[in-house]
Amino acid sequence: MFDQKNLKKRLVKLFLSSVVFTGFVAWLENYWLLSGLLILVDFHVTNIVNWTFWRKRDKNVSRKKKLLNDVIDAFIIAAIVAFISKLFFIEAITVPTSSMEKTINVGDYIFVSKLNYGPRLPNTPLSLPFTHNTIPFTKTRKSYLSFLHLPYKRLLGLRKVKNNDIVVFNFPEGDTVVFDYPGTGETYYSLARKFGSDYITENYKIRVHPVDRKEYYIKRCIGIPGDTIEVVHGFAYVNGKREKQSAKLQYNYFFIADKSLDSTLFTNMDISLYDISYNEYNSIYELPVTRDKLSVIRDNPKVRGIRKHESLDPFAVNTQVFPFSNNFTWTEDNFGPVIVPKKNDTVKITADNLPLYSRIISVYEGNKLKVTGDSIFVNDSLTGTYTFKMDYYFMLGDNRHNSNDSRFWGFVPEDHIIGKAFFVWLSVERNNHSKKRIRWENMFKFIR
Repeated sequence: MFDQKNLKKRLVKLFLSSVVFTGFVAWLENYWLLSGLLILVDFHVTNIVNWTFWRKRDKNVSRKKKLLNDVIDAFIIAAIVAFISKLFFIEAITVPTSSMEKTINVGDYIFVSKLNYGPRLPNTPLSLPFTHNTIPFTKTRKSYLSFLHLPYKRLLGLRKVKNNDIVVFNFPEGDTVVFDYPGTGETYYSLARKFGSDYITENYKIRVHPVDRKEYYIKRCIGIPGDTIEVVHGFAYVNGKREKQSAKLQYNYFFIADKSLDSTLFTNMDISLYDISYNEYNSIYELPVTRDKLSVIRDNPKVRGIRKHESLDPFAVNTQVFPFSNNFTWTEDNFGPVIVPKKNDTVKITADNLPLYSRIISVYEGNKLKVTGDSIFVNDSLTGTYTFKMDYYFMLGDNRHNSNDSRFWGFVPEDHIIGKAFFVWLSVERNNHSKKRIRWENMFKFIR
């Protein structure tokens, strides 16, 4: 039976909720979801199904029972809103590494806007809510089911990724993870280049993650599709022009001192003691500093000499620096030039330049790649060209000599992009267990 007295109010609520829901379905471009309008009709008007099944349809409930029902209602609504917000609008993440130190610090809790570039629908939708790739309090148990795998789809966003945006993305080399290798900082691919993939798979436990379950990384986007990127003496150039450098950009420097420097010099400059290397034998320090801090150390009377760190020997790092080939004599400080791949652009591929594109062709874009001598076969067809199916990006960390970025694993595919980092809402010094571990001066700030 309809409640005639409140029917008009119910119809207004139905109309408003239907407009919002229809707009949401149009944004998703999954119009079969419009069948959900029947649920809205029943929820607001007909009341055939008891959608709040934890409530009894009895108006004569006790005050205690009514309060409990209200608490359950609030909890369920909050969980649904939080889940939808995380999936389509804003996600909260923590900063685990120092690659963006000073711009964003280790222990910062930040908000990531998914609306900027358009939210990406999950490839593996069957998962525990509010988890990423493992079940909480476990290290290896998957929190998702991979038998249902959906193709890449991104909804309409506010704009494209721009140069100098600080972007959160899935780690491109994070598809294969080694769980029990001693030590940190080594990926499956870096270990495979050292020891061979057979040795790693036979001796260590590994797991393969789909794109949306790879670990989160955060870097500054230096190159967008079609840009030519080059790093010269540590400075990045975009299309021949030197990058617009942030005041918080850091490089490693060597300092020669008469004797050991007082540690308060570094703490006063907000330089973490964990980032400082000290050779006691010859009193040489190596540490990352910004331009303004460099002058402070230079003026210290105990400092006798300063030299900027620069990697010069390409053959010492050709197993570490992309594209891991003797055909490219690049280092982290002298890299490129290289053109960032752009969707629908066609490039010539040869046995010499294939290392730049082999992972794009075979892994990111899912083709069968085979090389026989100087002949290249893509999907069993002999070819000398390749047309990119996606846009790609070139990412660098602001802490240039302490950043695992595109110089070490290549381009970031568009289907790995998660969103734009825009706000720090909490900042905690993880290695400080005193009452001053919260960095109040870094909180409630927009990220630039």
